[in-house]
Amino acid sequence: MEKIKKSYTATATNKGGRTGHVATDDGMLELELAMPKEIGGTGGKTNPEQLFAAAYASCFGGVLAFVSKRVNTDDAQITVQIHSGEAENGGYGLAADIFVKIPQAGSLEEAQKLANLAHKNCMYSHAVKGNIEVNVKAVE
Repeated sequence: MEKIKKSYTATATNKGGRTGHVATDDGMLELELAMPKEIGGTGGKTNPEQLFAAAYASCFGGVLAFVSKRVNTDDAQITVQIHSGEAENGGYGLAADIFVKIPQAGSLEEAQKLANLAHKNCMYSHAVKGNIEVNVKAVE
Protein backbone atom coordinates (compact mmCIF):
# COMPACT_ATOMS: atom_id res chain seq x y z
CA MET A 1 0.00 0.00 0.00
CA GLU A 2 1.35 3.39 -1.00
CA LYS A 3 1.60 5.94 1.81
CA ILE A 4 0.55 9.51 1.13
CA LYS A 5 1.34 12.84 2.73
CA LYS A 6 -2.15 13.85 3.79
CA SER A 7 -3.07 17.41 2.80
CA TYR A 8 -6.86 17.30 3.16
CA THR A 9 -9.35 15.11 4.96
CA ALA A 10 -13.05 14.88 4.13
CA THR A 11 -15.26 13.46 6.84
CA ALA A 12 -18.76 12.09 6.35
CA THR A 13 -20.96 10.20 8.78
CA ASN A 14 -23.80 7.83 7.87
CA LYS A 15 -26.64 6.57 10.02
CA GLY A 16 -29.00 3.93 8.69
CA GLY A 17 -26.88 2.53 5.86
CA ARG A 18 -28.25 2.68 2.31
CA THR A 19 -31.66 3.85 3.54
CA GLY A 20 -30.42 6.35 6.08
CA HIS A 21 -28.79 9.74 6.25
CA VAL A 22 -25.29 10.97 5.38
CA ALA A 23 -23.68 14.30 6.22
CA THR A 24 -20.25 15.88 6.15
CA ASP A 25 -18.76 17.36 9.28
CA ASP A 26 -18.72 20.86 7.77
CA GLY A 27 -22.44 20.76 6.93
CA MET A 28 -21.85 21.28 3.19
CA LEU A 29 -23.45 17.96 2.27
CA GLU A 30 -26.46 16.45 3.96
CA LEU A 31 -28.61 13.85 2.23
CA GLU A 32 -31.29 11.29 2.89
CA LEU A 33 -30.53 8.02 1.13
CA ALA A 34 -32.66 5.35 -0.49
CA MET A 35 -31.94 2.15 -2.35
CA PRO A 36 -32.68 2.38 -6.08
CA LYS A 37 -35.94 0.83 -7.26
CA GLU A 38 -33.92 -1.36 -9.62
CA ILE A 39 -32.51 -3.29 -6.66
CA GLY A 40 -35.63 -3.44 -4.53
CA GLY A 41 -35.61 -0.05 -2.86
CA THR A 42 -38.05 2.83 -2.87
CA GLY A 43 -35.89 5.15 -4.97
CA GLY A 44 -36.59 8.87 -4.98
CA LYS A 45 -33.46 9.79 -3.01
CA THR A 46 -29.73 9.79 -3.58
CA ASN A 47 -27.85 6.50 -3.28
CA PRO A 48 -24.18 5.64 -2.70
CA GLU A 49 -23.59 4.73 -6.36
CA GLN A 50 -24.70 8.22 -7.41
CA LEU A 51 -22.43 9.83 -4.83
CA PHE A 52 -19.48 7.76 -6.06
CA ALA A 53 -20.25 8.58 -9.71
CA ALA A 54 -20.45 12.31 -8.93
CA ALA A 55 -17.19 12.28 -6.98
CA TYR A 56 -15.36 10.23 -9.63
CA ALA A 57 -16.59 12.46 -12.48
CA SER A 58 -15.57 15.62 -10.64
CA CYS A 59 -12.12 14.33 -9.76
CA PHE A 60 -11.57 12.97 -13.28
CA GLY A 61 -12.56 16.33 -14.80
CA GLY A 62 -10.09 18.16 -12.59
CA VAL A 63 -7.28 15.81 -13.54
CA LEU A 64 -8.20 16.09 -17.22
CA ALA A 65 -7.78 19.87 -17.03
CA PHE A 66 -4.42 19.40 -15.28
CA VAL A 67 -2.96 16.93 -17.81
CA SER A 68 -4.36 18.64 -20.94
CA LYS A 69 -1.59 21.16 -21.46
CA ARG A 70 -2.25 21.77 -25.18
CA VAL A 71 -6.03 21.39 -25.26
CA ASN A 72 -8.59 23.67 -23.63
CA THR A 73 -10.90 21.48 -21.53
CA ASP A 74 -13.16 24.21 -20.12
CA ASP A 75 -16.15 22.73 -21.97
CA ALA A 76 -15.20 19.07 -21.43
CA GLN A 77 -17.85 16.78 -19.98
CA ILE A 78 -17.14 13.70 -17.91
CA THR A 79 -19.96 11.22 -17.43
CA VAL A 80 -19.36 8.37 -15.00
CA GLN A 81 -21.70 5.43 -14.77
CA ILE A 82 -21.26 3.30 -11.66
CA HIS A 83 -22.80 -0.15 -12.01
CA SER A 84 -23.54 -2.35 -9.03
CA GLY A 85 -24.48 -5.98 -9.12
CA GLU A 86 -23.58 -9.52 -8.21
CA ALA A 87 -19.88 -10.32 -8.51
CA GLU A 88 -18.63 -13.43 -10.32
CA ASN A 89 -17.03 -14.75 -7.13
CA GLY A 90 -20.07 -14.10 -4.96
CA GLY A 91 -21.22 -11.04 -3.09
CA TYR A 92 -21.68 -7.71 -4.79
CA GLY A 93 -19.36 -5.45 -6.73
CA LEU A 94 -19.02 -2.32 -8.79
CA ALA A 95 -17.91 -1.44 -12.31
CA ALA A 96 -17.41 1.96 -13.91
CA ASP A 97 -17.78 3.39 -17.40
CA ILE A 98 -16.26 6.83 -17.95
CA PHE A 99 -17.31 8.80 -21.02
CA VAL A 100 -15.12 11.78 -21.85
CA LYS A 101 -16.25 14.50 -24.24
CA ILE A 102 -13.59 17.08 -25.16
CA PRO A 103 -15.00 19.31 -27.93
CA GLN A 104 -11.73 21.17 -28.43
CA ALA A 105 -9.52 18.08 -28.68
CA GLY A 106 -9.55 18.19 -32.48
CA SER A 107 -10.12 14.47 -32.92
CA LEU A 108 -11.59 11.52 -31.09
CA GLU A 109 -8.14 9.93 -31.04
CA GLU A 110 -6.64 12.96 -29.27
CA ALA A 111 -9.55 13.00 -26.82
CA GLN A 112 -8.95 9.29 -26.06
CA LYS A 113 -5.24 9.95 -25.42
CA LEU A 114 -6.13 12.73 -22.98
CA ALA A 115 -8.81 10.60 -21.33
CA ASN A 116 -6.31 7.76 -20.88
CA LEU A 117 -3.77 10.17 -19.38
CA ALA A 118 -6.37 11.53 -16.97
CA HIS A 119 -7.32 7.97 -15.98
CA LYS A 120 -3.67 7.17 -15.33
CA ASN A 121 -3.39 10.17 -12.96
CA CYS A 122 -6.83 10.34 -11.30
CA MET A 123 -6.79 9.45 -7.59
CA TYR A 124 -10.15 7.69 -7.87
CA SER A 125 -8.79 5.58 -10.72
CA HIS A 126 -5.79 4.75 -8.52
CA ALA A 127 -8.10 3.84 -5.63
CA VAL A 128 -10.13 1.34 -7.66
CA LYS A 129 -7.31 -0.02 -9.85
CA GLY A 130 -7.36 -3.80 -9.79
CA ASN A 131 -10.54 -3.82 -7.70
CA ILE A 132 -13.24 -2.96 -10.23
CA GLU A 133 -13.57 -2.95 -13.99
CA VAL A 134 -13.16 0.59 -15.36
CA ASN A 135 -13.71 1.46 -19.02
CA VAL A 136 -12.67 4.91 -20.31
CA LYS A 137 -14.02 6.04 -23.66
CA ALA A 138 -13.76 9.34 -25.50
CA VAL A 139 -17.06 10.32 -27.14
CA GLU A 140 -18.22 13.04 -29.50
